[in-house]
Amino acid sequence: MHADKTNRMIYDYLRSATLQFAQDQYGVHLSPDLLQVQKTRKEFSGDFTIVMFAISKIAKKSPETCAGELGQWLREHYGNIVGSFNVIKGFLNIEIVSGFWIDFFVAAADQDYFRIKPTESQKPVLIEFSSPNTNKPLHLGHIRNNLLGHSLAEILKASGKQVVKLNLVNDRGIHICKSMLAWQRWGNGETPESSDTKGDHLVGKYYVLFDQHFKEELRQLSGSGSNEEDAEAKSALMADVREMLRRWENGDSEIRRLWEMMNTWVYEGFDETYARIGISFDHTDYESDTYLLGKDIVLEGVQQGKLIRKDDGSVWADLKPINLDEKLLLRSDGTSVYMTQDIGTACSRHERYEPQLMIYVVGNEQNYHFDVLKKVLDQLGFAWSDKLLHLSYGMVELPQGRMKSREGTVVDADDLMEEMYETARKTTMELGKIDEFEPDELNKLFHMLGMGALKYFILRVDPRKTMLFNPQESIDFNGNTGPFIQYTHARIRSVWRKAIESGWKTGSMAELIYLQPEKLPAKEKELLRILYEFPMVVKEAGDGLSPATVANYAYELAKEYNQFYHEFSVLHEKDVTLARFRLALSVLTGRVIKSAMQLLGIEVPERM
Repeated sequence: MHADKTNRMIYDYLRSATLQFAQDQYGVHLSPDLLQVQKTRKEFSGDFTIVMFAISKIAKKSPETCAGELGQWLREHYGNIVGSFNVIKGFLNIEIVSGFWIDFFVAAADQDYFRIKPTESQKPVLIEFSSPNTNKPLHLGHIRNNLLGHSLAEILKASGKQVVKLNLVNDRGIHICKSMLAWQRWGNGETPESSDTKGDHLVGKYYVLFDQHFKEELRQLSGSGSNEEDAEAKSALMADVREMLRRWENGDSEIRRLWEMMNTWVYEGFDETYARIGISFDHTDYESDTYLLGKDIVLEGVQQGKLIRKDDGSVWADLKPINLDEKLLLRSDGTSVYMTQDIGTACSRHERYEPQLMIYVVGNEQNYHFDVLKKVLDQLGFAWSDKLLHLSYGMVELPQGRMKSREGTVVDADDLMEEMYETARKTTMELGKIDEFEPDELNKLFHMLGMGALKYFILRVDPRKTMLFNPQESIDFNGNTGPFIQYTHARIRSVWRKAIESGWKTGSMAELIYLQPEKLPAKEKELLRILYEFPMVVKEAGDGLSPATVANYAYELAKEYNQFYHEFSVLHEKDVTLARFRLALSVLTGRVIKSAMQLLGIEVPERM
């Protein structure tokens, strides 16, 4: 990024100046962490506010006195940036000179102004997301997971990080064997082609079928006098599933062929879903490849006396000294659990990438699992275990029932995306203004709006919160929604096209920006101030691992532009210099909206 004063964030500039003031005027060294610089609240006059309480405490003067002295000092030493100021109790409100904002505008007209290139030598940040099981299709929870992981990767890249997007496919284990056993017993050779069914949906169908037969078996056993625990222990179906898993781990050729065939169906189905939602990965790990490494590491831990082997042959980590109880790592029959493969995967990734951070995007129901994973790795002697970070996100709920459920609990991702497409199509058709669109253009527009609505509605919520998803509300073209922001971008592009069609000599963006600082209107200045915040917003979102920061910024920018658009004319402004300035401001606003939405994985249309 540019090194000039406009691109050194004003917060840092004012903070540095205030620290110097404290040193020069009061002879005190103030820690930067104690000094707050923030945007001035709208009910007060000013652009930025310095909170004076930390300084006044050290200087032993009232906050109001310190604020007044700092304001005068800033005017004297930084008059090229600091204009007027006012003091409200312990707060110094500063107005930045108009020339600063115009200098910023000229610099930001450069297409690369907001772009930060990663340092090639820096170690990467790994982000694991999606992580589906191959016994069922992706569902609504996976959608939030995928959207968070993808967006976070884009935000960290925009912050200058090297990022590797990873997927871990849970392709082995008891759950997968349930689908396999059900297809083997009751499938009659059904395939995705023979039934015209998406592969992951077909396998999911047999996972549900197994559950139905299993519950019926338990009902019969319970009717014979067994309690629930005894009935599960006597279940022939569960015994057969455990035997299938044992045979799989021993390399049984028949079981392995069945496993490969059904997993291939699922992978093809997953790929279709990922393509539709716009998700991709740099590398995919498979549990079937990493669980053996995990077993070897666990067995070595037993030999070193770091883990416990019990009388039945099972292996455990004793975490009672740190109040986490014991954790099973290998069953008595030698088969692995999820923790085993996670240990192997983490070790493999650390050896392959030597990352500065490994982020796991996984729902909050797995908080305990990842807490234990870090502790077990530490207990095994891996000092890098503190580089593991669990981005724990809340569940997604629907307001009234489910659009489509399996066992009354799971909302299918493909069904949800189709519902969003149809909602976008219906809403757009009702609004009209699409007569000039070709059928292919309309199809792309409906997809763009549907996905934009879905992604934005989910990503605008802090990931750590449980959220309520309402498809109808998300597609609204007014308010804090994806389509509202997409429409704002299309409106800006329309203004640009009309300028070109009217014969405006646009040249470069910088050539449009010619305005005397004293003539900068308040509304245009407010837009510039919001645009100026974009790099800091991206950094804040990356530091906080929260795409919601970017999402809500995009909405505030779009809302401010729409107010500006309705209050002032761009193309019909009589002052040509101001008109050209407003056109350039519109273009930059559209560019930043597009960039912000791209960080969320959302496309914006050129016209609507």
